[in-house]
Amino acid sequence: MDAFLDASVLFSAAYSKSGASREIIRLGIQGEIQLVISDLVSNEALLNLKKKAPEVVPNLLTLFSVVPFRMVRPSKKEVLTAMEYTEFKDAPVVAAALCAKVKYLVSLDQAHLVGVSAVEQGSGLSILLPGDYLNLLRKK
Repeated sequence: MDAFLDASVLFSAAYSKSGASREIIRLGIQGEIQLVISDLVSNEALLNLKKKAPEVVPNLLTLFSVVPFRMVRPSKKEVLTAMEYTEFKDAPVVAAALCAKVKYLVSLDQAHLVGVSAVEQGSGLSILLPGDYLNLLRKK
């Protein structure tokens, strides 16, 4: 049940001491699931926190140091392919999830990723909110 996390999930996990995003991180630290991110995702989360909640930037940096994230870097070709069925800004995220060969992309982006059938169909990924991913984990 490995999962690729987008920047919104990292932001949420660093910002809030509770909630589904933080629980996913806890499971990753415990080794119950493998969490995957990309450089772009980690940089985006960091930049967003610096702008919106600079006081919790240390929390994110701690996550980066203690969570055994697997890092992936999609190729330009993979990103271009993902652009065929997703928004330009989200194509590197979808491409990275595909590069990671995971089934699940966990995101809070309900405008461009979660519930967008064209992205799910084009990528073959299950794109879930953190709470929905946790519910799926609990069922297995």
